[in-house]
Amino acid sequence: MNSNNSKLLLWAITCALAGFIFGFDLIVISGAEQKIQALWGMSGKMHGFAMSAALWGTVLGSLLGAIPTDKWGRKKTLLSIGILYFVSAIGSAFSNDPYMFMAARFIGGIGIGISTIAAPLFISEISPAERRGRLTGMFQFNIVFGLLIASLSNFAISAIMGAESETAWRWMLGIEALPALIYSTLCFTLPESPRWLIGKGSIEEGKQVLSQINPSFDSGQIDDLATEISKASAPSSKSSNLSWSSLKLPITLAFLLAFFNQLSGINAILGFAPRIFQLTGIDTSASLLNSSLITLVNLLFTFVGLYLIDRLGRRSLLYIGSFGYILSLGICAWAFNKYSEPFNFAADAMALKSDATEITVDISKAPQIFITELEQKDFSTGEITELADEKIALAKSESGSGGTLVLICILAFIAAHAIGQGAVIWVFISEIFPAHARGFGQSLGSGTHWVFAALLTLFFPLAMETFPPSTIFGFFAFMMLLQLIWIKAMVPETKGVSLEEMQKKLNSRS
Repeated sequence: MNSNNSKLLLWAITCALAGFIFGFDLIVISGAEQKIQALWGMSGKMHGFAMSAALWGTVLGSLLGAIPTDKWGRKKTLLSIGILYFVSAIGSAFSNDPYMFMAARFIGGIGIGISTIAAPLFISEISPAERRGRLTGMFQFNIVFGLLIASLSNFAISAIMGAESETAWRWMLGIEALPALIYSTLCFTLPESPRWLIGKGSIEEGKQVLSQINPSFDSGQIDDLATEISKASAPSSKSSNLSWSSLKLPITLAFLLAFFNQLSGINAILGFAPRIFQLTGIDTSASLLNSSLITLVNLLFTFVGLYLIDRLGRRSLLYIGSFGYILSLGICAWAFNKYSEPFNFAADAMALKSDATEITVDISKAPQIFITELEQKDFSTGEITELADEKIALAKSESGSGGTLVLICILAFIAAHAIGQGAVIWVFISEIFPAHARGFGQSLGSGTHWVFAALLTLFFPLAMETFPPSTIFGFFAFMMLLQLIWIKAMVPETKGVSLEEMQKKLNSRS
């Protein structure tokens, strides 16, 4: 690899580190959410607000992020993201009430939302067409890598400090300040996007960056490329504003891609993975370990997605992901229905074990199936724990391989997401809008993604209290069937097409 290609790769990696902290922030809360709920005695509704606070910040950041991205430039906006991440991490770690906690998480969410606009745009605008999928896809890779490191970090902190530690959750959240600081420092090494520079009239500066991106081009080729970019950056008479008539196709594509991404259940499953596993009778420490396994599978299959995205194309990966979604979610729904009785029994036993204190247990709050047995004599805390362990073991023997089947299905679901939607979404949205509307389009797609992510996270705890898991997973499977139909009917292929050529291609279909 020559020095210029190495430089391009380094820029893409640095920019994509915004995705690493995004992923870290997204999943790190899963190891702390149950302790935080107990610490401040939050109801299911309040807990939903606390858990979704970052996502509502993400909604705001994604809806407004196009403004600084277009006005200040990609580089300055990327730097501001790191500062927001750092402030959020410190504020979350030192929160002493749920409102301070939600405010800190909200600030971090703003950073996440802006990152989903600025980072993919920057990478797509500096990348040659033949490498754009892989380089832009590095943003998603870093999201997944952040998920893995956060899960391992949660597991390590829990193991070192103990699952019952009152301060472990603060370390889980506060450690995010370190990668935020590193990322912010590295942002100073980035150039500005050549397409943004040329669009703002800084032609010579844009040409200098284009020369570094395309070292094999002579001065004439650089001039031609700059001219093509300049023409594409100026709205045509047909699309002189951000009107529905001129942008209806890319708007529809971006909205539905983001909509289906979240209606697969991905953010709910990632954010509440330990709790989902506990529904099958898996204890807290094993749930955290399985959450780490989820993120490891996510990382490995994201590699597969990035390898294939410029070979098979975006549309083909969406097909593969959809079939994987439908199969894994459908079997998971069946397993929760098939083994509902032993799963519920195990979950009740774990709730009893969790409620045991060093002094006494209020048996009136115990799961109904245990009240009769507990009323027969005065149980000590140790005896209650032993009783719960016996019931959990009994439930596991009755469910047989049911818990393992759920784990396998969720891992298969994550693999399907990593190859399909996970690898494609940020790349595809960054490719389909014309130059003058690219910031708006990225904001639209990202905003749609995070509105539904926030709503899903807000209502998922309530849904788990209201509906059986089989119904929830069945709903997600049905939505993925609709996604498959949509891909067949509407989604174009963008593989190997320059951003300017893609603009012409979609205009002809409008």
